[in-house]
Amino acid sequence: MPNERLRDALLRNGLTLEQVAKAVGVDQKTVERWITKNRTPYPKHRHKIAAMARESETYLWPDSVAPERKAETAAAELVQVFPHRNAVPVELWDRLIKEASETVEILVHAALFLVERPRFIKDLTAKAAAGTRIRLAFGDPEGDSVALRGEEEQLGDGTLAARIRNALASYRPLVGVDGAEMRFHNTTLYNSIFRFDDEMIINTHVYGFQGAHAPSLHLRRLSAGDLFETYSESFESVWNLAKPATF
Repeated sequence: MPNERLRDALLRNGLTLEQVAKAVGVDQKTVERWITKNRTPYPKHRHKIAAMARESETYLWPDSVAPERKAETAAAELVQVFPHRNAVPVELWDRLIKEASETVEILVHAALFLVERPRFIKDLTAKAAAGTRIRLAFGDPEGDSVALRGEEEQLGDGTLAARIRNALASYRPLVGVDGAEMRFHNTTLYNSIFRFDDEMIINTHVYGFQGAHAPSLHLRRLSAGDLFETYSESFESVWNLAKPATF
């Protein structure tokens, strides 16, 4: 089976087989076999290709890293654990938002706390204009999952849906902005995901607790790591099931 992840990553970054072959010092036919026959490159080649393709080794070659090394790297990807989301320092949010230049991906129900930041929407608009890919997935206010989550958090009938609609009013300036896309999801939200390039804040969800009072993880992506990639793939799965947001 061909390595479609590698093929897609190279195409996405405008990399030809010739360019990759020259960069890693192999024959062009070797690079072609890495794709068409799903051959696994040597570690020194994987490192360089992953950097060129802006993907992790574990994403491009899921079986190439030993389980023991994956476990060790996952521990290194975990920068800090916060007992509650509202314990994440304001300075950390500010830095992540400010420094993101390639990817901003957010999977939430409403995340009203983000739009309480005076410049958040303006910053996203400016980043989209500069070429940053912005993807925002909100809970569908008409969906069953939002209604169930509202019950589980003991918020009262329709409260979470109302929060989402309030948040969407703030995000309206992003409608029609090139590079920014918003969707509604109707999936069980096990975690809220806030990705800014190669760093993430993962807000875990705990039955009976509101998101602000549930633990949060600060992750930094490593090439051979599996933890960051797990959440990234989870976002992608939800995104593919989601529908365009309506305002």
